[in-house]
Amino acid sequence: MRPEKISIFNEVYEDINSSEYVYIVDFSGSSVELLSSLREKLSDTDSQIKVVKNSLLKKTAEKLGWDSSTNDYFVGPTAIVTGNGEATTVAKELVSFAKANKKPVMKGGVLGIKVFDASGVDTLAKIPPREIVLSQVVGTIAAPMSGLVGVFSQKVATLLYVLKAIEEKKAS
Repeated sequence: MRPEKISIFNEVYEDINSSEYVYIVDFSGSSVELLSSLREKLSDTDSQIKVVKNSLLKKTAEKLGWDSSTNDYFVGPTAIVTGNGEATTVAKELVSFAKANKKPVMKGGVLGIKVFDASGVDTLAKIPPREIVLSQVVGTIAAPMSGLVGVFSQKVATLLYVLKAIEEKKAS
């Protein structure tokens, strides 16, 4: 490989390797304005979109040890969306942008080492944000505990009523 191609490969490899997620999209038929608009939307989510040659993506996927099924996504005009942070938020942005503009077309993605297809991106987009999921988990865990606290406080209150009645009986 020529030195400039090695440099580009290293840049693509580092971008993907340092990212928590990678979404693979087909941008064929997209205008420059449309891609610029998508870049702007994705900048709010600390992610970026890059057009990358399929041969570089195949070599990167091989070096990262991705499932060979990802090679099926590296056909035609391909761009990758990479970043760190909330993968579901980026999936929501991509899916809503694609629905509104009919472009880009989702090919698939990689989250950690898990490879998924376009329907997986749609599924990720439907997952609530992390904060909501955490609050639901905490609420589910706390509900039985608060019921238990209510039962115990009622038993203590009953005991106090009995003691109060005994005190009043002895006083009279």
